[in-house]
Amino acid sequence: MRPSALLSALFAAAVLTAAPAAAQERLAPPPLGDKTNIWLLDLSTGGRVEIALRPDVAPKMVERIKQLTRQHFYDGLVFHRVIDGFMAQGGDPKGDGTGGSTLPDLPAEFNYLPHVRGSVAAARAEKEDSANSQFYIVFQPRFSLDKKYTVFGRVMSGMNYVDAIERGEPPANPSRIVHAYIASDNPPAYQPLPAAAPATLPTLPGTTPTLPGTGTGTGAATPPAATTAPAPRAKPAPRRR
Repeated sequence: MRPSALLSALFAAAVLTAAPAAAQERLAPPPLGDKTNIWLLDLSTGGRVEIALRPDVAPKMVERIKQLTRQHFYDGLVFHRVIDGFMAQGGDPKGDGTGGSTLPDLPAEFNYLPHVRGSVAAARAEKEDSANSQFYIVFQPRFSLDKKYTVFGRVMSGMNYVDAIERGEPPANPSRIVHAYIASDNPPAYQPLPAAAPATLPTLPGTTPTLPGTGTGTGAATPPAATTAPAPRAKPAPRRR
């Protein structure tokens, strides 16, 4: 056999051998209507967010989300780091970015899913195998994070409630997850938080009520001194401290 013919034969054999392995790298995603893989987040911003989970590309992280959700781990947790035009990060029981669940950290499951609007991914520390319970939802595409963080789902509906999450690092009045559910567990319909009772000010005889910092009324409080706003910071990637 001539050298050129031999090389052609070897190349064809290599392609045939590699093709099945390449095909196995991408499993079929679950159907969009598969309730066992729909994560529901009822947010304090006014509604329910439906997230399609992707166990085909991040089975360990998806299983962790399901496990913690069914333990009611996420109920009441705040979005502690929210950067406008970037992402909202939550899932930390400490509320400051340093916490996680009592379960062990997970190995990285970096995959081909891009960081597009509505993508949901696992936050981690510097170590790649350090994802645990924290996650973030992307406001705007951030392709520089692709294959560096584990994307495990995407918002299907309710993105307007994600957009309404209070911004800040940390936010002054953080938005929170009221309840989290897996759709197949027959959760109740979304119920808004009860309205806070209006504050009442005590009134002593011969005085008028004073709102803090207004400088009006009898015995008015002194308005707080103005503070200088901090300089803008760079927008770092989602992380666990």
